[in-house]
Amino acid sequence: MSKTLEQRFGLQGKTALVTGASSGLGAHFARVLALAGASVAVAARRNDKLVNLVQEIEDAGGRAFAVTLDVTAGHSVTAAIASIEDTLGPIDILVNNAGVSGSRHSLKEDETNWDFVMDTNLKGAWRVAQAVAKRSVELSQPCSIINIASILGLRVGIGLSTYSVSKAAVVQLTKALASELARKYVRVNAICPGYFATEMNSDYLLSSSGQEYLASTTAGRMGELDELTGPLLLLASEAGSFMNGTAIPVDGGHLVGSL
Repeated sequence: MSKTLEQRFGLQGKTALVTGASSGLGAHFARVLALAGASVAVAARRNDKLVNLVQEIEDAGGRAFAVTLDVTAGHSVTAAIASIEDTLGPIDILVNNAGVSGSRHSLKEDETNWDFVMDTNLKGAWRVAQAVAKRSVELSQPCSIINIASILGLRVGIGLSTYSVSKAAVVQLTKALASELARKYVRVNAICPGYFATEMNSDYLLSSSGQEYLASTTAGRMGELDELTGPLLLLASEAGSFMNGTAIPVDGGHLVGSL
């Protein structure tokens, strides 16, 4: 008998980890997963920034757990995963969202900033994905890993070279891990958001120059956070069980705009 839509997209009984959950996309992803029935570990470098989010999820009838996690430190990742397993159980869903911008023109870039961006956006994503995947394989437990990349990992923007390179590498990392882990019942996909207002970019996007730029794009506007909800639930749930190694742009058609 085929399953209902609620059964296919629902996450009841699942444990999810969302990195970079203290604000923006990460906080939204955590709320969505909790509403779909998952017990959600919300992670950030500072645990105190997660208190309100946990309370919000619990007030809505969900289950959430705040955990300190610095994706640039291996010992922090290991400790966080152990704490999550002790509290919520093994991780079924990872939303690898932690990231930084560090936008600079290529001629103004330096090694310190380059390393900062790469260590968080690429090495951090790899570090958490590998740690979660290893535990899933050890436990013979299926897992869905969702890396948050960017449309700037698929095309570049002026003054965004380092960030673009880091996100392009996340897309390739997604494909490589998907290929290697498919027979281990670990799916790895990526979401590539277009322009959504977050703490990292809202000053620009809400400025007159930002609004002028957005008006020139295919959709003529930035995205709303809830427009990421469908792609997230598709990849996190059984509904996307035959999706592996994909990089899904959610950008209002920005990438297919006329040259």
